[in-house]
Amino acid sequence: MQEKDTYKTIKKISDGLYKDKGSKFISFAYPVLNEEDIKEILNGLKKNYHDAHHHCYAWVLGYQKEYYKFNDDGEPSGTAGKPIYGQILSHDLCNILIVVIRYFGGTKLGVRGLINAYKGAAKDVIDNSIIIENVIQNFYRVHFEYTHMNDVMRVMKEHELTQHAHDFAMDCRLEFSVRLSQSDKVIDQLGLIHGVRIEFLETK
Repeated sequence: MQEKDTYKTIKKISDGLYKDKGSKFISFAYPVLNEEDIKEILNGLKKNYHDAHHHCYAWVLGYQKEYYKFNDDGEPSGTAGKPIYGQILSHDLCNILIVVIRYFGGTKLGVRGLINAYKGAAKDVIDNSIIIENVIQNFYRVHFEYTHMNDVMRVMKEHELTQHAHDFAMDCRLEFSVRLSQSDKVIDQLGLIHGVRIEFLETK
């Protein structure tokens, strides 16, 4: 079976709204790449909406969705962050932060009501988002002697690989990216060239 090498995320910031019994649930979705971005966004929202009763959120990072967190921010356990997180997973999204800001309307909603409200606010902001599909790529650096330049460049051209940096002095160095599902084939081919040293950099 071919390895999955795409993931879904959102193109840009979007917002949504859910109302129930006077309470307002304002939702925001952000494309994010790291926890530093997330922390900065949360701090900014707390400053801009300092009079709100709760700032609940969930985020997922990594194309395998391996990094995630959800927070109820004072709401009963499991009624806010988890329903938001559930909507992210059910829409198969990653590299995303969703924050739902609640203004209490005076009437308690109960556990079921809160779960529905935070789920509804998260769904609304996702429905309002532009969802895009990105290709997962591996990034490599190859080292080789100048005499093997033609062989290396032939592989680059054959697979239409994107070059990101190079230094073609006596000891040549070239950085490139390749679609995840094509990585093994490309690396095996480069490995057949005598004296080529391949260095893995990152996957993103």
